[in-house]
Amino acid sequence: MYFTSANFLLFFLCTFVGYYTVFRRVQWQFLLMASLVFYAFSGWSNLIYICVTICSTWFAGRQMTRLRIGQEQYLAGIPELSKKGRNTYKAVIKAKLKKWLVLCLLFNLAILAVVKYISFVISSINPLLSVINAQQITSINILLPLGISFYTFQALSYIIDVYRGLESESSLFKFGLFVSFFPQLIQGPISRFDDLKETLYSQHKFDSEEFQAGLARVMWGFFKKLIVADRLITAVMALSDPNGGYGGVYVILNAFFYAITLYADFTGGIDITLGTARMLGVAVKENFSRPFYSVSIADYWRQWHITMGTWFKDYLFYPISASRPMLRLFKWSQKSFGGGFGKRISVYTSTMILWFVTGLWHGAEWHFIVWGLVNGIVIIISKELSPLYARFHKRFRIGDTNGYKAFQIFRTFWLMSFIRIFDVYGSVRLTIKMYLSVIFNFDWTRFITNGPSDLGLDIADYALIAIAVIVMVIAGFTHNNRHMEFTNVKPILRTVLIASMVFAVIIFGIYGFGYDSRQFIYNQF
Repeated sequence: MYFTSANFLLFFLCTFVGYYTVFRRVQWQFLLMASLVFYAFSGWSNLIYICVTICSTWFAGRQMTRLRIGQEQYLAGIPELSKKGRNTYKAVIKAKLKKWLVLCLLFNLAILAVVKYISFVISSINPLLSVINAQQITSINILLPLGISFYTFQALSYIIDVYRGLESESSLFKFGLFVSFFPQLIQGPISRFDDLKETLYSQHKFDSEEFQAGLARVMWGFFKKLIVADRLITAVMALSDPNGGYGGVYVILNAFFYAITLYADFTGGIDITLGTARMLGVAVKENFSRPFYSVSIADYWRQWHITMGTWFKDYLFYPISASRPMLRLFKWSQKSFGGGFGKRISVYTSTMILWFVTGLWHGAEWHFIVWGLVNGIVIIISKELSPLYARFHKRFRIGDTNGYKAFQIFRTFWLMSFIRIFDVYGSVRLTIKMYLSVIFNFDWTRFITNGPSDLGLDIADYALIAIAVIVMVIAGFTHNNRHMEFTNVKPILRTVLIASMVFAVIIFGIYGFGYDSRQFIYNQF
C-alpha cells in the first residue's frame, strides 16, 4: 500500500477520523492497531518479522533496565562496600549488559542478513565454486519484508541507546508503536526513541492549524512525486535500457534526469510521511535540508537522508573508530608512518568501512557497494586535498564569492549525479561502459537530431517537468522545508495555495492502473 495509492488515501482517512473521534481516548493504541493493519497489507507473513524484532528488542531492553535497577539497589544496600568492590560489581553488570546488547544486535541483524542478503551471498559464491568445480549452492528467494532495513535500524538504535543509559520502555505495545508507526515504515526517517516518545504516546486534540500544515506538506510531496518523479522516470528507464544504445551524451542526460527523479521521489515520500504524521499530532524529524545546494560531497551527505547519516555516524563510525582493532591500527600507523599520515590511516579505514556498509544497506548488489565505496574515496580525496584548497583560497581570495560558491554547488551536483550512475544502470560493468562512452563515443549527432524526444515523453511533459522543477528550486531558496506548510501566511492564502497544489496534482499527476502510482524508489531499501 503505497502513499500515493487510493488504498492508502482511504486507509488514512479512516485512521484520521477514528483517531480524533471514536478512539480519541486510546489514540496511541489505535495507532498501533492501524500500523499493524497497514503493514499486513504488504503480506500477513511479514508481520512475523516485524513482531519478532519488536519483541526481541523490547525484551532485551527490559533485561538491561532490570540489571541497572538491581545494581543501584545492591550498591545502595551496602554503603560500606569498598571502591574496588563497587568497581568489580559494576564491571560484572556491564559485561551482562553487553551480552544482552550483542545478542539483540546479532539476532536482528541475522534476520536482516538472511532475508535481504542471502541471495546476494549465494550468487557471489557460486562463480567461485564453479572455478574449482565444486557443487553450487541452490539460490534462495525470500520476499523482502516492507521497510525491514528502516525498522531494524530504528530498533537497533533503541537498544544501543538503552545500553548507553536510556531508560527502556516498560510497555511492549508502546515500543511496538515506535517501531511500526506506519507513516515512516516505507522509507523512513529513521527516528530515535527519545525524539518520538513524548509526541507519539501523548493524546492529541484536533488542531486545524496543524491539520492544514500537514495537508500542505502532503500535497507538496504528491506534487513532487506524481508530477515530476513518476513522469520523468519514463525517460530514465528508456535511457537506462542497455539495449537502447543511449551512450555518450545521453549518459550525462540520464545522470541529470535521475538526480531530479530521485530527489523528487524520495523527498516527496518524506514530505508525505511528515505531513501525515503532523495531521495526527506526531512530530517526526526532518530528513532533508537542501542537498542540491551543497558545496561538497560531505556537505551533501549532511543534508541528504539526514537520519540515516546520523545513524551510521553515531552507531557505526564512532564505535568503529574507538574499537580496539582500530586503536591498535592507529598506534601502529603512527609508529610506522608518523603522526600526521598515521593518524589519518585509522580514520580513513573507519570511513571506508562506513561507506561499504552504507552501500550494502542500500541494496544487496555489487553496484551499491561500489557506489558506497566511491563516495568514501571521494570524501577522503577531498580531505587530503584540503591543505591545497586552503593555499589556493589564500592566494586567490575567491572562496567567499558567490561565483565560487555557485561553482562548488555545480561541481557537487554533477559529481554526485555521476556517482549515482551505478544506481541508475544497476551494474558495475555497464556503468563503466557508459562512463567510457562519454569519453570515446560522445555522439552529438543523434542528440542534435532527436534530443530527448524518443524517450517516451513529449514536449508538454518536458515543459511541465521544467515548470515543476523551477517551483522546487524556488522552494529551495526558502532554506526550510517547513515553509511549504504555509504556516506563516494568512489563512485565506494558505487555503488557496493548498487548493492549487491539489488541483495541480489531480490535473497533471501521473497515475498507474487503479490510481496506484509507481512504487517509491526507496521502498526497495
